[in-house]
Amino acid sequence: MDGITGDWWAQPAARQAAAVRDGETSAAEIVESHLARIAETGPAVNAITRLLASSARRDAADLDRRRARGEETGPLAGVCFTVKESIAVGGVPTTHGAARFRNLVAERDAPPVARLRAAGAIPVGHSNMPTLTLAGMHPRSELFGETLNPWDPGRTPGGSSGGDGVAVACGMAGLGLGNDAGGSVRVPASFCGVAGLKPTCGRFAADHRMGPDDPPPGAQQIVVDGPLARTVADLRLAFEVLAGADVSDPRAVPVPTRGEPLDGPVRVAVVTDPGGLGVHPEVRRAVGRAEEALADAGYAVERVEDVPRLAETVEAYGRWLMTEFAEAWPAVAPLLGQGGDRYLGMGMARTGTAGLSEYMRLVGLRLNIRRSWADFLDRYPLVLGPVFTETPVEPGLESRDEAGHELVTSALRLCTATSFAGVPAVAVPTGLAGELPTGVQVIGRPYREDTCLDAAAAVEARLGVLTPLDPRRGSRCGAGPTS
Repeated sequence: MDGITGDWWAQPAARQAAAVRDGETSAAEIVESHLARIAETGPAVNAITRLLASSARRDAADLDRRRARGEETGPLAGVCFTVKESIAVGGVPTTHGAARFRNLVAERDAPPVARLRAAGAIPVGHSNMPTLTLAGMHPRSELFGETLNPWDPGRTPGGSSGGDGVAVACGMAGLGLGNDAGGSVRVPASFCGVAGLKPTCGRFAADHRMGPDDPPPGAQQIVVDGPLARTVADLRLAFEVLAGADVSDPRAVPVPTRGEPLDGPVRVAVVTDPGGLGVHPEVRRAVGRAEEALADAGYAVERVEDVPRLAETVEAYGRWLMTEFAEAWPAVAPLLGQGGDRYLGMGMARTGTAGLSEYMRLVGLRLNIRRSWADFLDRYPLVLGPVFTETPVEPGLESRDEAGHELVTSALRLCTATSFAGVPAVAVPTGLAGELPTGVQVIGRPYREDTCLDAAAAVEARLGVLTPLDPRRGSRCGAGPTS
């Protein structure tokens, strides 16, 4: 297939970039391959909300000219990526999926977009998400409608970074850029059969402002941008590009992307049913497959009862963030469109809101919970567990009624806890359960994304790669790497 324009979309991002750097193909050819793929498969899933074809072609031509002059093209030369509707791409609207912001043109790229561009990657489109990321887990927005799961349109692709998960899974982009505050990268990675990274807060520079003012403390400390990719190697490549200090974000710190080697064999705590609330048999089997893969790779896997203080953490997370949302709710609720306020409204009713003294206690409690996690991760440098304790649910279940809201909230509990604790995690596929992909997450110490990626790569090496996928047929494409 190499050298044929129509097939480059199916290759891993690392392979595409190497081919551009070596002169085997051009960035223009990589872009045209992806634009053709988007035209062919995009209508079936509605993942891309705004196609950036003209600017992508200009960026590719510029990169090819620079390469012809002998200039450095970067580790992601020619790789196409999508950007969630909540992350700014300079010169085009950052709509957040809301009609009110359809003309909110960004003056400049958000820091992670700028980093990917500087490495030679090319933004090819904005991607769908729930309105304002607040309307639920399913990527249905007021402006752009809903995104379908390419494996089964009767199941959600997950969210809130669902558009990126679908675009990457279908070969419309080599990488996706989303964000995660409680599973919003990891869930679509798991439901779409790709890999996703939730980094430590401060690992990547970010800018989540919707105006001149920064968001409140919870959004500052818990929301992180993160990449999605079809292979762990591609995910690592994006991680190394995105990491590092940046004057645009005082939170971003200059921590090396690879830490000191851990004494082996590395201990892995396996938590199959976080909190003991129940887990779907297929999810239990997925964790078991990953556990066996890590043991086969030389890791010291050990079943443990639970992660630290799970119930307390989930309760604190909900009460803290719902209190912050409640402050702005009268202004925010009308922006969510018809029915878009149901998910968050149920969340606020469930948890209640805190007064000032209780809010301050919750802020202090987060540090105390992080101490507990630090102690746990001192004994077990890695934790293996589910991303979502159920198989992919039907679209919009979390907003339908109290029972659906409770099921989805509970199933997200390990993602919720790890976001509140501020630790990194990598979601990686583990195969298929019937016609749907399954996945797990590998959780690590703060700023040790490298150890999570190493373990995820070991799982991938033994259980295989599931995508790219043809959304029109619900089957894997023969052009890409498979299990």
